[in-house]
Amino acid sequence: MGSKGLGKGLGALLPDLSEDETVTEVSLSELRPNPYQPRKQFDEESLQSLSQSMQEHGLIQPLVVRQSIHGYEIVVGERRFRAAELAKIETLPVVVRECDDRQMMEIALIENLQREDLNPIEVANAYQKLMQHFSLTQEELSDRVGRSRPHVANFLRLLQLPPTLQEDVSRGTLSMGHARALLGIKEEALQRKLAEKVKKEQLSVRELEEWVQKLTSRQTSKKQQSQQPSARFKQYEDLLQEVLSTPVRIRQGRRKGKIEIEYYSEQELERLIEYLNQNAFID
Repeated sequence: MGSKGLGKGLGALLPDLSEDETVTEVSLSELRPNPYQPRKQFDEESLQSLSQSMQEHGLIQPLVVRQSIHGYEIVVGERRFRAAELAKIETLPVVVRECDDRQMMEIALIENLQREDLNPIEVANAYQKLMQHFSLTQEELSDRVGRSRPHVANFLRLLQLPPTLQEDVSRGTLSMGHARALLGIKEEALQRKLAEKVKKEQLSVRELEEWVQKLTSRQTSKKQQSQQPSARFKQYEDLLQEVLSTPVRIRQGRRKGKIEIEYYSEQELERLIEYLNQNAFID
C-alpha cells in the first residue's frame, strides 16, 4: 500500500470496504483527530451546514479510523467528526483499518488536496513535514503526491516568506501568485511594504511583478554603480599603475577612500617603498 503514489487518489491508499470488514458504531469520546492533519482552518459555515444535514439524515459514509492506545485516531473523516460534535451526535459509524504514520500523513494530505480544502501555506507545511519525517527529496515527494517537482518546489518556497506574510496567504488576503512575486525581493521590510501596497491598492499579480522588477532593477543598478569606479578614478588608477608598474585599486567610500597597491614578493615591496621614498620624500 505504501508504494502507491498519492496521484492515484484515495482509492489507491484506501480501497473500498471489503466483505470481511464491518462498520462499527463508536462513541465520539473515543475518537481523536488525525495527528498529521495538515488543515488548520475549517470553514464554520460549511461545518454548520453539514451538521444540520447530519441531524436530519444521519451519516451515510462511515469514518475510517485506526486503533490507538486511547480509542481511535481518525484516518479519513475529520470534517464529519467536527460536524457531528456540533450536532451533538453521540456515536458515529467507523471502519477500523491498519495504517502506519506515513500512510496517515499521506492520506490526510491527499484527502484535503483532492477537495482543495487546504490553503497554500497548509500545503507547503504538509509537503515539508512529509519530506522531513521520511527523508524524501523533492523529486521523491513529487512522485508520491502525483505532482510535478516544480509544483512542489513552488509551494515549499512559500515557507521562505516572513510569518506575517505567510499568515496573509493562509487567510487569502495575498494570493499564491502575489506571494511568489514577493519572493523576488530579498529584504523582508520591503516585502512587507509591497504586501501592504497590494492589499491597499488591490494590485493584480502582474502589477506587483512590475513593481518587483522595477525595484530589483534599481537595486542592481545602484550596486553596479557603487562597485564601478568613476571615469576620473579609473584614470587615476591607470596613472598609478603605469608609474608603479603594479596593479592599483582606488576604493572610494562615502566620506573617505583608500588606495590599494599590489605586490607579489618582498623584493617588489622593497622596490615600491624605495620608489615612494625617492619620489614622495618618505622618511
